[in-house]
Amino acid sequence: MQNQRRKFMQTSVASAASAASAVSTVSIGGLGVGFVAAAQPVIAAAIQTDFVGIEASEQTIAVGNTKVPLYTARPNKSTGPLPIVIVVSEIFGVHEHIADVVRRFAKLGYLAIAPEFFTRAGDPNTFGTIAEIMSNIVAKTPDAEVMADLKATLAWAGTHGGDVKRVGVTGFCWGGRITWLAATLPEVRAGVAWYGRLVGVPTPNSPRNPVDIAAELKAPVLGLYGGADTGIPLDTVEKMRAALSAAAATNAAAKASRIEVYPDTPHAFHADYRESYRAGPAKDGWDKCLAWFKQYGVA
Repeated sequence: MQNQRRKFMQTSVASAASAASAVSTVSIGGLGVGFVAAAQPVIAAAIQTDFVGIEASEQTIAVGNTKVPLYTARPNKSTGPLPIVIVVSEIFGVHEHIADVVRRFAKLGYLAIAPEFFTRAGDPNTFGTIAEIMSNIVAKTPDAEVMADLKATLAWAGTHGGDVKRVGVTGFCWGGRITWLAATLPEVRAGVAWYGRLVGVPTPNSPRNPVDIAAELKAPVLGLYGGADTGIPLDTVEKMRAALSAAAATNAAAKASRIEVYPDTPHAFHADYRESYRAGPAKDGWDKCLAWFKQYGVA
């Protein structure tokens, strides 16, 4: 996986270098990496964000004995430290859609970073089904490992032009769940969780879920969910709301947290490359995400 990802990142840098004279619409698909196989087919609505005005590159950080790749993008002209946003992928890892979201944030003035949290478990692109990715990649990626990688990413950002006092985290599906957990870190100012699982059976690698940590939030979280999401039933959303309400008396972040449910909207409604994409809720959620980061001092 790391070799494939590096090929994309290096090409992204080359595209950024020529962006002043031409709009680059290079995607991973054109480089033989593309969207993860289990997420195919890619629909025509898939957004491609160019490299004009931004610099995109791959970086690598050492976490213990592991080198964790980061896909990063930032404005190519800026003064002073940049607000930081960590983009946490779906179960598919850092493929073209997540890289595109990173570039969207960079265009808005952020130092945006997508760590490849699955680098130890393997490459999601080697599996053809979601079930295989869940059992071979996601189940073998401990929450504690992810939190350590996230902290290391923030440390790197702080020494590479990022403002560690202005940190936001946003994530999709698996990354939505991780966003809730990340909001327990004192470095995080705000989180936006897109359709992340809220309850679940504890496992050694995932001992607690968002519903269990409401009272420990250090940052307010905006949860964005679909009313027709068959994988995240509305009763679990209500359990999370109840947990936040119970914690609100003693926890300001829990009190400030909010959950938005879009009626008749499926899982992965922001994923513009999939059939589940819903343009209206996706745009509304994106606008709310940006406003949330501004409200809580990230932007």
